[in-house]
Amino acid sequence: MRRFFATAALLTASTAFAQAPAAPTADDRISDQVRMRLATDPDVKGGAFDVTVRDGVVTIKGRVDTEKGRDRATKLSKKVKGVKEVDNELVVGPPK
Repeated sequence: MRRFFATAALLTASTAFAQAPAAPTADDRISDQVRMRLATDPDVKGGAFDVTVRDGVVTIKGRVDTEKGRDRATKLSKKVKGVKEVDNELVVGPPK
């Protein structure tokens, strides 16, 4: 009988600490959608980007060929659901 209760207690304790796999966060979803939009837009694609999102604030770093591409990156990012603000740190010019 003791063995039964010990086993039951052990199983209960082990399942209490088990966690489900982490679901993608809203920031992860936003980041994926911003990257997709930037990669497929003809004015922006071809640039090298680093997109980070924290609490709905998107930061874009990297290079684009034109000022139009830089402005377009901001507009595309703002259209993604959940984006609160865009910090566009893109540099205009050819790759180094």
